[in-house]
Amino acid sequence: MTSVTVRVPAKVNLQLSVGPRRDDGYHDLVNVFHAVSLFDEVTAWDAPRQDTAGPGVTASGEAGSVDGSPDGSVSVAVEGESAARVPLDGGNLAVKAAVALAARAGRRPDVRLRIRKSIPVAGGMAGGSADAAAALVACDALWGLGSPREELMEIAAELGSDVPFALFGGTAVGTGRGEKLTRVPVAGRFHWVFALAEGGLSTAEVYGECDRLREATGEQVGWPSASDDLMAALAIGDAKALGAVLSNDLQPAALLLCRPLARTLAAGREHGALGALVSGSGPTCAFLAESEDHATTLATALEAAGVCRTAVTASGPVPGAEIV
Repeated sequence: MTSVTVRVPAKVNLQLSVGPRRDDGYHDLVNVFHAVSLFDEVTAWDAPRQDTAGPGVTASGEAGSVDGSPDGSVSVAVEGESAARVPLDGGNLAVKAAVALAARAGRRPDVRLRIRKSIPVAGGMAGGSADAAAALVACDALWGLGSPREELMEIAAELGSDVPFALFGGTAVGTGRGEKLTRVPVAGRFHWVFALAEGGLSTAEVYGECDRLREATGEQVGWPSASDDLMAALAIGDAKALGAVLSNDLQPAALLLCRPLARTLAAGREHGALGALVSGSGPTCAFLAESEDHATTLATALEAAGVCRTAVTASGPVPGAEIV
């Protein structure tokens, strides 16, 4: 192959339950992940060591490269949604994925990556994690490694808690830090509107604010578990029942760090959303609609109300990272 392109979905958390902070600084989570039809695409090309220009350009007209000498080099370029805010160095999760896969395979990670973004950056929809998963699949195919999916999942878990689900797709319960996945049966499709905010929120800051709020209020947090009502609503495809039980323990913290989100959530409810919540660590707000037509109408209403930068529609569940 001369190049491989992989399409990878965004996620929304139907339930995000955050347990007490552990000694290692992490939290035990119960995450009900749901993959939706808002996609990034990652293309990988083989590149000789001296080729660091990268295909395509970023919003600023530049490509970035990471010299992993003596282990090889990776170049990356980003186009599309908030491209200028995506790192073009070793902090890019797609770059980390390529380097990690090459190390596991005992080869040099000489590769060029182009990321075409539609998933919001720092928006609580795991866009960076999705790009890492796509890079794993793309580089594995480009290099002819034929790695078992279980091995890719192991590498994904080392890269970040949300990366395995971007490979897994569909709907799943994630436990531990969110990386241990169990598939959830879902009947039918659900229709969504995502209200994209100006700027982003740091996941670490949102978790820190969550811890601070709990300490300040004396909230005693128990071991998290998946909601039986949510599982039942998914199993029978009942959108109204699902909307009533959407939950996110990080939402109070996100609302304090980005106060306009409260107005965004209220506007969605006023225009008939079956459910409304901050997606992950935010600041994207997710609204469950009755139908595809209702989602379109709701997106238009949110934009007209001036409560978001833009609103996009999507549906789920959809598969995880796939070669296209």
